[in-house]
Amino acid sequence: MDRWTEFQVFVKIAEERSMTRAAEVLNSSTSGVSRQLTNLESRLGVRLIQRSTRQLSLTDEGERLYGQARDLLSTWEEAEANVSLGSHAPTGRLRVGASLSFSLLHLIPAVRHFRARYPQMAVEIVSSNRYYDIIENGLDLAIRLRRVEADSSITIRRIAETRRLLAASPDYLERRGVPQHPDDLLSHDLILYSLADNWNDLLFTKGADSVKVAVDGGLIMNDGQLICEAARTGLGIVAQPTYILQADLDAGRLVRVLDDWDLPRLTMNIAYPSKYFVPLRTRLFIDFLVEDFRRNGFEERWTA
Repeated sequence: MDRWTEFQVFVKIAEERSMTRAAEVLNSSTSGVSRQLTNLESRLGVRLIQRSTRQLSLTDEGERLYGQARDLLSTWEEAEANVSLGSHAPTGRLRVGASLSFSLLHLIPAVRHFRARYPQMAVEIVSSNRYYDIIENGLDLAIRLRRVEADSSITIRRIAETRRLLAASPDYLERRGVPQHPDDLLSHDLILYSLADNWNDLLFTKGADSVKVAVDGGLIMNDGQLICEAARTGLGIVAQPTYILQADLDAGRLVRVLDDWDLPRLTMNIAYPSKYFVPLRTRLFIDFLVEDFRRNGFEERWTA
């Protein structure tokens, strides 16, 4: 059995955490997959995967080899793709991680145009308001609202900056009045996003002045779309990124509050695993999304 096939089998077992599922993906038999893993372990002289009747898990040696073998296989696939690019349309499946709000408002429209350009490519959207580990979850890239990544193996490419705004429905402001200063928020109902950093501390700046307001939400939620719906029905004032509020602001369903004060701005990045060769599917989508944002002038609208 050649070494290349052994690595392919090992990587697939590590990803699937099951020899049976790995065999199905590879169109092989479970016994054949098991035999190739055993050959690899015998040749290296180490146990790579712990087997039990209930589950498989990587050993420390297996974890180290998995990362290197995965990148090696990806580099080889990329080299083949680059050679054939001139005569073949790009194919394969792209896995993209993003929040529910970004997926609904911007990712799905972008994917529609992307697939019109590359119809033989499939896109899998993995939506979550918590940040998935990109490598562990097999993502090709993810859209993140943070300046840096804790994992040094992750590369980021900035695509936009966005303000965080306070907004409320006209009905709410008519009933409760319009705040004139950040301290006025203490007498208002707030709808807060529980997954934000320091979600119950709002730091406002205006010129040389700064005000920090410790707030407690009348409603606390973990999804931007739920928060906007609550605001539209007049339940309080929200603090959300402009890209989430823009459509409601444009339609007059929500109105800006304390717009002359700034909350800390957010940087929107594309994050992807660092490799000498970034897979073709990833490079194509990153370039497409950057151009889509530039063409639509999103940053100019979101920072106004």
